[in-house]
Amino acid sequence: MINLENKDYYYNRELSWLEFNIRVLEEAIDKSHPLLERFNFLAITASNMDEFFMVRVAGLITQQYLGSKKLDPAGMTASEQVLAISEKVHSIVKRQYNCLNKMLLPMLEENGIKILKFNELSKEQKSYVKTYFNTTLYPILTPMAIDQSRPFPLLANKSLNLIIELKEERFAVVQVPSVVPRIVKLPSENGKVELIFLEEIVKAYIEKLFNENEVLSAFCFRITRDADLEIDEEDSRDLLSEIEDSIKQRKWGAPVRLEIEKNICESSFSFLQKQLEIKEHEVYLIEDIIDLTTLFSLRGILDRPDLCDEPMPPIPVIDFEERDMFDAIKEKDILMHHPYQSFEPVVNFVRQSAKDKNVLAIKQTLYRVSSNSPIIKALIEAAENGKQVTVLVELKARFDEENNINWAKKLEKAGCHVIYGLVGLKTHCKLCLVVRREEEGIVRYCHLGTGNYNDKTAKLYTDLGLFTCNETIGEDISAIFNCLSGYAKYPHWNKIAAAPTDLREMFIKNIENEEKNAREGKEAKIIAKMNSLVDTGIIKALYKASMAGVKIELIVRGICCLKTGIEDVSENITVRSIVGRFLEHSRIYYFENGGNYKIYLSSADWMNRNLDSRVEVAFPIESDELKKKVIDIIDITLRDNLKAKIQQEDGSYKAVDKRGAREILSSQMEFYKIAKRDYDKFKKESSNDIFTPILAEEK
Repeated sequence: MINLENKDYYYNRELSWLEFNIRVLEEAIDKSHPLLERFNFLAITASNMDEFFMVRVAGLITQQYLGSKKLDPAGMTASEQVLAISEKVHSIVKRQYNCLNKMLLPMLEENGIKILKFNELSKEQKSYVKTYFNTTLYPILTPMAIDQSRPFPLLANKSLNLIIELKEERFAVVQVPSVVPRIVKLPSENGKVELIFLEEIVKAYIEKLFNENEVLSAFCFRITRDADLEIDEEDSRDLLSEIEDSIKQRKWGAPVRLEIEKNICESSFSFLQKQLEIKEHEVYLIEDIIDLTTLFSLRGILDRPDLCDEPMPPIPVIDFEERDMFDAIKEKDILMHHPYQSFEPVVNFVRQSAKDKNVLAIKQTLYRVSSNSPIIKALIEAAENGKQVTVLVELKARFDEENNINWAKKLEKAGCHVIYGLVGLKTHCKLCLVVRREEEGIVRYCHLGTGNYNDKTAKLYTDLGLFTCNETIGEDISAIFNCLSGYAKYPHWNKIAAAPTDLREMFIKNIENEEKNAREGKEAKIIAKMNSLVDTGIIKALYKASMAGVKIELIVRGICCLKTGIEDVSENITVRSIVGRFLEHSRIYYFENGGNYKIYLSSADWMNRNLDSRVEVAFPIESDELKKKVIDIIDITLRDNLKAKIQQEDGSYKAVDKRGAREILSSQMEFYKIAKRDYDKFKKESSNDIFTPILAEEK
């Protein structure tokens, strides 16, 4: 009898996430990318790691502090996870800086761009930075002495600082200003581009801050703090105020990581470690530039399109070309594939609804929106035009809380009815409902998506969105909004499934149905695409289906706690991950169902939080035309042999073996090619239609 509780059947969630970040790092190493794109991937790995420490590692350290002995599904305690993470992250950091120093910086120099140390500056450049220091930096720098009357300063999360050692074992801290660019462009000759980091300039003139006190050394360091908000929703009388207060505390959480220059002297290192009460495994010795996220700014500093990807502007959606949106949606369901197809129809859907005299109400969920969101502007206009506008703004969207609070206040001021969701649940579903008065009565137009209503990330994330005026789906979406805004209980849905009520049940039921069909000798197959697979209930159901002979193909971008290749358990399961130019974000769930296949799109991953503690929606694709589109998307994704990597038995990922392949295919590039080809064909045919009658007449 196989015991599916066996810890050897599961990967640790955090170590699996680190494997994902390694796959991002491998894109920075990949020579096929233009140079500045490789710098960008390297910066992404650093940004990812910051959030990982601020949330995941911080949570584990809290469990350690509380003395928790609870085991994760892989059989690891919090303490064991922290040490395993530290070991793996130290290895990743080494690879990051090997990539930077041995690959990217030399290539930058080959392209006429050099990052200089202060001692490499010419006489003219030294004069320039001295003036820059005196006029720009000196007025904003603040030396903070540390002694009996002045304790070690409370340094902001992720800020870059210098630890200064003075004579007689005295210390001070100087924060490198974040209000001016970290990378300074120097005057250069012969068409060269030369840059210097801000901390190099501050270090060079640091003595000016201490007058007659002799500076013995100055080294950079950076603290990452616990930034996970803890909010007591049950006892909170005002959730918005509670979250506002919590955000202010975020940058002052307990230190969970210390990054310091590798060549720091022993006295400064010991002083820092003691003051911050940081453990040895939480210290990371950095070979060069501390905080690689600053590399994001290179693209803006350097006007070098030749070192960047060729632009891939989103393609217009054929179904909405020169047509009224409501007419187009009424004619048939419309599926959009972003970022290959434009997100503009989603924005226009709200804009047109705001102006349309027949639109009575707009209801929308907002999880993450851009800082200058055109959708929110349209919702404000709709309220000003007398429409009934209801907006659920999720205040607990991690690291977007402040942005969402600001928008919530503006929406309320404009007359929108703003709600903040249900206690204990994040509202993560992506829904927009427009109620319109027409000749035959009230018609509900819906947009349901896998991604956020964010016009900026819609150009970078792969997502799917469905426009429909299907009456039963409209009833379901109306019911969800009633549950979110009032005391209505969750009804029995017509078409959709929703968390936290029946989404888990729907997925398990469909997986078990495939298992049953396989045992009965019927066609049985599961294909699922998501960001993360963590939930042990889902994993056990997949293992059982695999044991029955169901072929299971999983496309999981990030964390995957399921193990492939376990004898008699997961031999029928493959897991692949695609990391490329765009962030894979769409969630697609395909069940063979004995030949009468079912397809669901969803805002939910197969994670505990999505299935149990969030409001999520999965919606079916029912028209044969759109089912074929989704199956084509799945097929092309599974044929990717350029950017796809396959999970190995040890949890690592290897590139697809291309030997003997009939074609080398990147799914992301193929999707763009298809969208452009179809649109170009449409425009050509439209052009021909216009001129055909004239030509026939002339003939």
